[in-house]
Amino acid sequence: MKTKLIAPCGMNCGICMAHLRKKNHCVGCRNPDEEKATYCRECIITNCDKLNSRHKHCWSGCDRFPCKRLKALDKRYRTKYDMSMIENLACIEEHGIREFVKREKVRWKCKHCGGTINVHRKVCSKCAKER
Repeated sequence: MKTKLIAPCGMNCGICMAHLRKKNHCVGCRNPDEEKATYCRECIITNCDKLNSRHKHCWSGCDRFPCKRLKALDKRYRTKYDMSMIENLACIEEHGIREFVKREKVRWKCKHCGGTINVHRKVCSKCAKER
């Protein structure tokens, strides 16, 4: 996992099924537009005017944080996938991006083979065992 795979919304693209699949592999939100999936190119959060070279993620310092779109996305992911983008962003803000990525490596590592757990399927992308 790399810091570049952490989307502005706090999603770890490294655990996303679109990134983990071999066919039509998604490169993540932070890569050039021609390499990104259409839904990443058109994402309201990724294209937020508050993001810039200094602020690459949604932050509590933003007067709209968390915005309506981020709240809805966070609610869906907490409910369906047991993961919160807002909690991810809080961890990044408190501990820094490198520490967050270290924690994510441990959190999403398969206990059976060391592969990466797919957040959407709740199975390892390498050995297909359940989380």
